[in-house]
Amino acid sequence: MKFTSSVALLAAAGAQAHYTFPKTIVDGVTSAEWETIRITENHYSHGPIEDVTSSKMTCYERDVGTGAAKTVAVKAGGKVGFTVDTSIGHPGPTHFYMAKVPSGQTAATFDGKGAVWFKIYEDGPSGLGTGTLTWPSDGKTEVDVTIPSCVEDGEYLLRVEHIGLHSAGNVGGAQFYLSCAQISVSGGSGSLNAGSLVSFPGAYSASDPGIHFQLYWPTPTSYVNPGPAVVSC
Repeated sequence: MKFTSSVALLAAAGAQAHYTFPKTIVDGVTSAEWETIRITENHYSHGPIEDVTSSKMTCYERDVGTGAAKTVAVKAGGKVGFTVDTSIGHPGPTHFYMAKVPSGQTAATFDGKGAVWFKIYEDGPSGLGTGTLTWPSDGKTEVDVTIPSCVEDGEYLLRVEHIGLHSAGNVGGAQFYLSCAQISVSGGSGSLNAGSLVSFPGAYSASDPGIHFQLYWPTPTSYVNPGPAVVSC
């Protein structure tokens, strides 16, 4: 009986460490839950994606083909924040990607499929070689990103992604937490060279060194973020 109770407590603790990104923050205004972000399949469970080949890797949508109610206006060079429910409870990197909405579609109708995504942010750990890694997102209840000032004006999907690496020593053990906001960008110079665009799924392999990663032992001395390089103006 005690063993069963201990297992239940451990399972509950693991679930509490899971998280979602349900609200945007722009110019100090916080949206309602899932108002400008497509509601994700894990909005109740808070559980992760663990299969990088899953179609859920695009936006983790609960209602595929149904956009969020609103698209939020953002200035190029400005910041977009995402709230975290409840907080980022696992060690690992944060990435942000953007995908330009094609002509004839809107951010609410665009499915984000195909090679359309470019990376605008990634972070890595401090403490490499010490046996104790610290990530910028550890315990955060909000994360944000600066929209490049050189993007083209128009509507985009903005994809936030956090990778939990606590079980990533085994192939398929990394946990992906993500969501997609609908944004409309103005004031950009339009000079951005996005380089080679990637798709989700498709951008990652389960064996990529930043996804199959020994977090604890042997003591890591380097970390390589998965996916493309971050674009710059």
